[in-house]
Amino acid sequence: MELKPKFVKSTELKNMIVKRLYFDKALSCADLSELFDKSVPSISKAVNELIEEGFVIENGYAPSSGGRRPLVYSIRHEAMYILTVAMDQLSTRIQMVDLVNQPVADIAVCDLKLLNNPDALSTLIGHINSYINTTGIPKDKIAGTGIGMPGFINSIEGVNFTYMESGDQSLTQVITIKTGIPTYIDNDSSLIALAEQKFGIAKARRDVMVINLGWGIGLGMIMNGEIYRGHNGFAGEFSHIPLSEDGALCTCGKRGCLEAEASMLVVAEKAIRGIKKGNISSLKNINISQSKMVGDAIMEAANNGDQFAIELLSDAGYKIGKALAILIHIMNPASIVLSGRGAVVGKILLAPIQQALNKYCIPRLANSTELLISDLGFNAELIGAAVLVMENFDKEIKNHLITTNQSSMEKTMKN
Repeated sequence: MELKPKFVKSTELKNMIVKRLYFDKALSCADLSELFDKSVPSISKAVNELIEEGFVIENGYAPSSGGRRPLVYSIRHEAMYILTVAMDQLSTRIQMVDLVNQPVADIAVCDLKLLNNPDALSTLIGHINSYINTTGIPKDKIAGTGIGMPGFINSIEGVNFTYMESGDQSLTQVITIKTGIPTYIDNDSSLIALAEQKFGIAKARRDVMVINLGWGIGLGMIMNGEIYRGHNGFAGEFSHIPLSEDGALCTCGKRGCLEAEASMLVVAEKAIRGIKKGNISSLKNINISQSKMVGDAIMEAANNGDQFAIELLSDAGYKIGKALAILIHIMNPASIVLSGRGAVVGKILLAPIQQALNKYCIPRLANSTELLISDLGFNAELIGAAVLVMENFDKEIKNHLITTNQSSMEKTMKN
């Protein structure tokens, strides 16, 4: 049985149109003709077929520019759905969205530890299949599954070299087979940058560094209007910039890394120690057995004016700023965006970050770099996962589409 996505009655041009309308919202046939260097009649024919197939709708007339106003077309938001998965080191979020990135089912949040967990992959697949069944959406209406995850990831080959061992096959092959839906993976910070570039505050900006403030500290880089991945796809390991030689031991085995000094997990651990020592704070009433719960509570407390929480975040922000000074000296970005889970305390972090930049960064460079706070925030990775699927919508990714008999492939995997 051949396993492939059941999209439109497929031609390359029609898939290109669907993809373009996803990103640009509303376009005329003339716009599409110019984008794809195709004749207006061929574009009109493809658009009319997409309307008949239920993928495209008329969306009124474009504003007048002196002549006859052209009809513009938009994607039909319920024509297909996208399964988005956002993972961090401790938990996984799963959300089904339509073609305008709006949720069509409740989000599922699952505890899933990645480090030293040989069952992480099978657990993830189980959560995905269970969620799909819960939504009741047929699999042939799901364009694909996009997954953001931490680690060293080759998104083309569908491999994570840090977490979730998948044997002789790629992660994307295994998940595609086990779920029946074409699957794409990418580094969580790269997906957050992709979301900011396509639908967030970095839209139309060409040189932007997007900081993923999560349990770790990630970096997605937009250079010359494109996501920059480096030679092997591993560019952006911002969290392992060394801040000191005798600092805390990092999970990478080195001392003094930014992640070991200023990540939300480290902030949570400092909070737990402070609470045990009797620091005055509203945090004293929280359950300190789980760092994840403490981290979320710190951000909420800081936004409510808790001085202990603000001090913890300010210390982390200063260290992040010191690392950003190094980044600015090397990359000279026009903008730096604070995104991810920690964007909710972005205003608290800005002052200590700027203080560190004033101390460690050459003024000419620091003054030309704008600090921004994401509007997408914690949703950025989920939106980026949807973007990842649609980025691949008109491409034949042979690593991801399984064309041999599914049952025999599953049998091979077990052996």
